[in-house]
Amino acid sequence: MNNSDSPETAQRIANLRQKFFKLYGHHPEGIWRAPGRVNLIGEHTDYNMGYVLPFAIDKNALVAIRRKSQLEPEPNILSFASTYGQNTSPEVTSVPVDGLAPTSISGWAAYPAAVVWALNQLEDVELAGFELLVDSDVPVGSGLSSSHALEVGTIVALNDLYELGLSLTQMAQLTQRAENEFVGAPTGIMDQSASLMSHADHALFLDCRSMDSRAVPLPLAQNDAVVLVIDTRVEHSHVDGGYAARRRSCEEAAAALQVSSLREVGSVLELEDVEDPLARRRAKHIVTENQRVLETVAALEAGDLEAVGKLLYQSHVSMRDDYEISCEELDAAVEASLKAGAIGARMTGGGFGGSSIALIKRDHIASVSQAVNDAFAKAGFETPNIFTVIADEGAGRA
Repeated sequence: MNNSDSPETAQRIANLRQKFFKLYGHHPEGIWRAPGRVNLIGEHTDYNMGYVLPFAIDKNALVAIRRKSQLEPEPNILSFASTYGQNTSPEVTSVPVDGLAPTSISGWAAYPAAVVWALNQLEDVELAGFELLVDSDVPVGSGLSSSHALEVGTIVALNDLYELGLSLTQMAQLTQRAENEFVGAPTGIMDQSASLMSHADHALFLDCRSMDSRAVPLPLAQNDAVVLVIDTRVEHSHVDGGYAARRRSCEEAAAALQVSSLREVGSVLELEDVEDPLARRRAKHIVTENQRVLETVAALEAGDLEAVGKLLYQSHVSMRDDYEISCEELDAAVEASLKAGAIGARMTGGGFGGSSIALIKRDHIASVSQAVNDAFAKAGFETPNIFTVIADEGAGRA
């Protein structure tokens, strides 16, 4: 049984309905589910039009929505609330639809507001006010795409309610626009694509240039293996300058090579024409990471988890040394996992904090977790949050 059909999810849905009625005095028209994601491999390649291999996880955002009637008071007001960190009644953020403008809203409410703004840029679409309440168990700031889960839950709900007829690709592109232009985070298209397009027990092999994708089986159960997530509790944000600086370096390298994106560079040898050593090193990560994604897909299809494990660590070394987006906590988690017997490990997500993943045998969960906890305690780091994830279904009505 997938997590989307689990008793725990059913209970969360029932609780959310009750909280929605208590908060707004109305029942929601529906509840939609959008999962977070783990990126198995292919980091920062998406905005370079390259390859990625994420999968949706069994942690998700549940989004409850009710559209307002034009006969109601303030029919064009958006009302956003979240159960996150709330012991009593959630605080409601109210925003007029016609007042939405890029960077005009701060905090988590910027993400659903950005989706409304992006949809209203479409021809023949004019969304009015609605009430929204979100309940998410995707750890915030952990590199598991909690913000994109919220955006995807919102756009899937509005696509259904307003019968917009948007395709999965169109919704991915619109949420990317929302993230880039409204929120102000220069992210690629991987995270929302994983949340929208994934299938249970599979990774999503996505070509970010053509947007072609296919499901790649994850042979974990057959090999008695699991993916362990180690949330370092070092929060990161795509809005911060480090992410944008990496993207600029890639654009500089592409310009120096006179190509539209680093996807067009087939070999590290071609990077010799990039004079700036920093831009050349950043580009090296992208070129080699694209190749690692292709090799990982082949290894998964062959059922060779040992080969996958080696590629995961090679990816981490590249991100640590060439792209320089790791941190002491992520490095400690990866090294401790490997020393304790992990098949492979790497940081995952945008970097500068967040989570690492370890591909391990199921009977190593306790020993690897203990080894990581011991390493963090010895280094004086905050105790990490460690848990396993499964590859779950993409977004839809709950």
